Amino acid sequence: MAGRSIRLLLNGEPCEIRRVPPATTVLDWLRTERRLTGTKEGCAEGDCGACTVVLGIPDGGAMRYEAANSCLMAVPQLAGKALITIEGLANGGLHPLQRAMVEADASQCGFCTPGIVMALFAFQQGGKEPEIEAIHDALAGNLCRCTGYRPIVDAARRAGRAPAGVRAASVPPAEAEYRAGRQAFFAPRSLDDLIALRAAYPDAPLLAGGTDLGLLFSKERRAFPVVLSVARVEELRRLEVREDEIEIGAAVTYTHALPVLDAEYPGLGELIRRIGSPQIRNLGTVGGNIGNASPIGDTLPWLIAMDATLKLRGPGGVREMPIEDFFLDYRSTDLRPGEVIESVRVPRLPAGQLFRIYKVSKRYDQDISAVIGAYCLTLEDGRIVDARIAYGGMAATPKRAPLAESALIGSRWGGESVAAARRAIAEDFQPIDDFRASAAYRTAVAANLIERLYLESSAQEAPTGVFAL
Repeated sequence: MAGRSIRLLLNGEPCEIRRVPPATTVLDWLRTERRLTGTKEGCAEGDCGACTVVLGIPDGGAMRYEAANSCLMAVPQLAGKALITIEGLANGGLHPLQRAMVEADASQCGFCTPGIVMALFAFQQGGKEPEIEAIHDALAGNLCRCTGYRPIVDAARRAGRAPAGVRAASVPPAEAEYRAGRQAFFAPRSLDDLIALRAAYPDAPLLAGGTDLGLLFSKERRAFPVVLSVARVEELRRLEVREDEIEIGAAVTYTHALPVLDAEYPGLGELIRRIGSPQIRNLGTVGGNIGNASPIGDTLPWLIAMDATLKLRGPGGVREMPIEDFFLDYRSTDLRPGEVIESVRVPRLPAGQLFRIYKVSKRYDQDISAVIGAYCLTLEDGRIVDARIAYGGMAATPKRAPLAESALIGSRWGGESVAAARRAIAEDFQPIDDFRASAAYRTAVAANLIERLYLESSAQEAPTGVFAL
C-alpha cells in the first residue's frame, strides 16, 4: 500500500520497511530490527564515525556512493537508495579494504573499525587517488582511540583506488509519503507540493540533511507527528553558475556545492571541509544552515559579506531579501508562515575584490566555531572603495561590522586603516562569555583577523602566535 512502506536495497538485496516509526534512526533500525550490529553507536551526534554506512544514490544512470552517519538519519531517508553496511562488503571472503586493514595492523579494539572501513569504501568508490591528504579528509569524521591513524592510512593506500565493492542493481523508486502509527514523513518532489504540505502542516519541521534535526531523533528521541523532507524537491537541488552570480538551492549539499565554491571564494572550501566530515557534508545543506539561523552558522558570515540575496517562496508567491535582513534575533528569522527557503544567490567575485573567510575554534576540524570572520573589500589603486565585513559568534545573530567597514572605506589598505578597523571592532560588538570563548577573547580574535587579512593580502607572513586558529 502506498505510503505504508519504505523500499530500498540493503547490502544488494531488496528490502521493504513497514511499521517502523519515521523518527527511528537508521542506526537503531539496523541494530535492533536487522541485527546488523557491525554498525556501532559511539556519540549519536555525527562526530565519531562509528556508525558510518554508505548510501548508493542513483545519479544519471550510474550509482554514486557516499558515506553517511546512520545515527543522524531517519529511516525514511533511505527510500529509493542502496544501503551498504560493513556486513555487505564481504562476498565469500574479506573485502580488499578489510584485508588491507588486517595486513597493516590497523585495528586494535575494533569498535571504530567498521565505520572506518565504510568511510574508506566510499572514498575508494569515488575513484580518487589514495593520496595522504585525500585519505585524511575521507577519515576526518572517524575517531580511533587506540590504534592511531598511520596504519589506517597505510591500509587505505595499500587497498588502492580501484572500485572493488558492492554494486547496486535496480534501486526501487521512493514514495513521496510514509506513515507508521500516528507519524507521517513526506518527501515531495516539487516545490508546489512542498508549499501545499507546508500550509497543511505549519508546525512540521523541515528536514534537509538532518545534521541538526537528526540530533532530536538520536539524542532526545523526539517523535514529530509530521516531518517534511525537502531533499527530493527538484527545484531546491539546483546549483547554477551564471556570469555574475551563483544560485544555490536550499537542498544542495555541501558536497555538491564544494567544488564550485572552493574555486570561486578563497578560503571557503577549507571552511566547508572544517564544518564537518564527508559524512556530514554528504547530508548537510547550505539552506539548512541558513534556516537554522545559528549565530555561529559557518556559512552565514560569508553570505552576508558577499551581499547574498535570499529567495523565499510561500502561498503568496516569491519574496526576496538581502540575507543580512533575514536574521532578526537569536535563532529568529523573517520567514513567514507557510514560507520555505528556495535558494540563495551569491555574487561572484569580480576583479579588484579581496575576499577571505576565517574560522576560529578550539579544535581545527569538525568543531563548532568560536568566531568566524568574512571579509569582502573592493580595492582601486590600493585604496578601499567598499568593504563588507561580517562575523559569526560575536552577537545574537551573524552580523556586519559597520564601524570597522567605515574605518576602512576611503583609506589606503595599510597599517593605519587596519589599526583603525581593529579599534572599531570593540565598538561594533559586545560578545558574550560562554564555554567556547570569553567575550574578551572573541573581541581580540575578531580584530586580529583583520590584520591577518592584511598580512595575507600583502604577501607577508603573519607573526607566529598572533592568531589562535
